[in-house]
Amino acid sequence: MRVLFVGDVVAHPGKRILKNKLRAFLTEHSVDACVVNAENVAAGLGVNYPSVKEIFSYGADCISLGNHAFSCPDYLRFADSECKVIRPGNVSEAWPGYSCCLLDLGQKGRLLVVALLGQVFVTPMADSPFRYFQDHINMWKEEYNPTNILVDFHAETTSEKGAMGYFADGKVSLVLGTHTHVQTADETILPCGTGFISDVGMTGTMSGILGMEPEASIRRLADKLPARYTAADGPAEMNAVLAELNIENGKCTKIERIRIYE
Repeated sequence: MRVLFVGDVVAHPGKRILKNKLRAFLTEHSVDACVVNAENVAAGLGVNYPSVKEIFSYGADCISLGNHAFSCPDYLRFADSECKVIRPGNVSEAWPGYSCCLLDLGQKGRLLVVALLGQVFVTPMADSPFRYFQDHINMWKEEYNPTNILVDFHAETTSEKGAMGYFADGKVSLVLGTHTHVQTADETILPCGTGFISDVGMTGTMSGILGMEPEASIRRLADKLPARYTAADGPAEMNAVLAELNIENGKCTKIERIRIYE
């Protein structure tokens, strides 16, 4: 099974490069399943229904979200009806929506995509992702009978992401970090066969700071004053991870960082 996971899509530049580059990449590399994190697609904060439909039309099979899942109120309108748009599971039980998605790829296997939220320096506060994972891993396997499992771990610190990688090693196929928008150079296959990277990176413009105009960050950090973030524009790049998974034993056999430029 060949899986492409696309890092956090930010605003219009992120959607634009997906529109222009994603479908050709999927075809050229014979990708069986494509998962896209899109929690910042709606003007840089949250997700809305038109953007969801766009991203699916570009070739995504599943969309994952993180701590900004509800930053755009429009998500509340379709959270319970779009089963292929998932938000973190280790959160308040009052959150609507789905926390995992099963992609049945026929002879290529069954990929279960799970979203988890870190607990260090992330708001809103989440329950322990480690306890949640431990409480659900056997249930996921019994209920969905997946050949492979991908975990989108939306977290702030490298240490927590690394800990989740080793905690889940051998129990899932991939643990892929998102949220910090900077692709890390630590992709690896852990000792028991789980593919891991601290952060897949961002899909959007590199003209600003993490896809946003720099003025707000400067005002907040240099002047210690509040400022509203606005999405930046400019040439975009797509950060992603391409992985090959064994459907017989659930292990990752290859993991590769991808960077595509406009």
